[in-house]
Amino acid sequence: MYYSSGNYEAFARPRKPEGAERKHAWFVGAGLASLSSAVFMIRDGQVPGDQITILERIKLPGGALDGIKEPARGFVMRGGREMEDHMECLWDCFRSIPSLEVEGASVLDEFYWLNKDDPNFSLQRVTQRRGEPDPNPGLFTLNEAAQKDLMKVFFATREEMENKRINEVFGKDFLESNFWLYWRTMFAFEEWHSALEMKLYLHRFIHHVGGLPDFSALKFTRYNQYESLVLPMTRWLMDQGVHFQFETEVTDVDFDITAKRKKATRIHWIHQGEEGGVDLGEDDLVLMTIGSLVDNSDNGDHHTAAQLDRGPAAAWDLWKRLSRKDPSFGRPEVFCSSIDETKWESATVTTLDERIPEYIRKVCKRDPFSGRTVTGGIVTARDSKWLLSWTVNRQPQFKQQPKDQIVVWVYSLFVDRPGDYVKKTMAECTGEEITQEWLYHMGVPVEEIPELAATGAKCVPVMMPYVTSFFMPRQAGDRPDVVPDGAVNFAFIGQFAETTRDCIFTTEYSVRTGMEAAYQLLDIERGVPEVWGSTYDVRALLNASSRLRDGEEVKVPGPAFIRKRIVNKLDASEVGGLLHSSGLI
Repeated sequence: MYYSSGNYEAFARPRKPEGAERKHAWFVGAGLASLSSAVFMIRDGQVPGDQITILERIKLPGGALDGIKEPARGFVMRGGREMEDHMECLWDCFRSIPSLEVEGASVLDEFYWLNKDDPNFSLQRVTQRRGEPDPNPGLFTLNEAAQKDLMKVFFATREEMENKRINEVFGKDFLESNFWLYWRTMFAFEEWHSALEMKLYLHRFIHHVGGLPDFSALKFTRYNQYESLVLPMTRWLMDQGVHFQFETEVTDVDFDITAKRKKATRIHWIHQGEEGGVDLGEDDLVLMTIGSLVDNSDNGDHHTAAQLDRGPAAAWDLWKRLSRKDPSFGRPEVFCSSIDETKWESATVTTLDERIPEYIRKVCKRDPFSGRTVTGGIVTARDSKWLLSWTVNRQPQFKQQPKDQIVVWVYSLFVDRPGDYVKKTMAECTGEEITQEWLYHMGVPVEEIPELAATGAKCVPVMMPYVTSFFMPRQAGDRPDVVPDGAVNFAFIGQFAETTRDCIFTTEYSVRTGMEAAYQLLDIERGVPEVWGSTYDVRALLNASSRLRDGEEVKVPGPAFIRKRIVNKLDASEVGGLLHSSGLI
């Protein structure tokens, strides 16, 4: 396997790998990594679809890409994924999946046209004092000390950032800036999370720094991501003959391991209460999703708080068993042993009449019933003790959603702090109480809040113990390579497999690991698209530098006549043009 860029590789069709028609692939987990890897095996590896089996513990595919209507509770979305232009593997996959909404189009076509016609941007990214506009909209407020902190992390080696926390490498000035508020709420970073992951994110998304304050960098699907992404992909795979074996918990995988060769020999599972499994032959492959950000999630309802489940977690327990077999299989305890540092809670609020949508309209300055972009991303209540954020994506978010209802997604980073209106932690709150706290920060008159929360909405809270587990401080080797050295018939995929310079908590990362696994195990003669190279593009770096300075020009040193000579010399070169176009001089 190798990385590539450009149309030469992007448009090439690989030839059929030797022996592809004899391969049988077994996938552990039906999340995006497995689904996309199966697509690549069929499309690029020419493995017959009916020789692919996907094993899944629950009754639905999609993993964390969810969205469902529960009859007794209401609509539920545990989270949502922000997407952008340069998710190269993701779009490589979805260009081949037929849209369920637009006849003759792919999912990529549908997504592209949608975001051309309705570009995403926010008109109110941050509020304070109960729905009032941010006094410094769009400014990062990074002083000189904070800018220096940022540059030190950007230029540091990966090794220098290993096992360090964000608050160990950034000072108070940075952590009090608007930049950190935008960043942490958009990506769900806590101060105790990994400085290495922070560094990787800076490099990965340096081309989007200017779009952070208004979310113009982002793009969203038409509906929730189960209906917009998972459903068309699953239907295409089923049409190719892929077998989905639901209610199957994989409990272990056996290996034959020597100094030079590692081979998976048997998969063990429990299917609908019965122990079973399969012995792996010479042409069998097994691709394992390890870890899970939504393992042990618990749903509450409008009158019941979601519970924090600290008990056995199937996906993590499987990885722990695997890791004991060989050091190259990673160290799961690094990520799953600190639930109080990896948890947060989200809630899905469904409005039931026109009263609450009027307050939504007031804050986001758009009609939530228009069918177009509404908030354009999360709205963060800066002074919320929970650090509460909320978003309204294009409506309806569900095909079953009544036209007079709005589905809102709410989440908080500080779930163990008492709220401002509800004097309880978010973790202790029912859906109705979470709705009250949200209404308070939208500026609803205090006397109206109890009635509106009781009769104007329905809310489903979700507690997720491991949702930011991949952000825990780590070092090389804590995550296994997609295909470990010596592996001949197996791979690790998903958010906890290690690959190049991409960053986790994105749809792209899941698809990238799935693509790399398929291409390596089948020896597909086409390059995997490399991670977008904006961190090596001087234009992106200069533009980001200007934005991080809130547009303040660089002060050229020396007396006026010296400064003029320096600027004149620069103006006579390509460098001067770049500095001028970025606004730095």
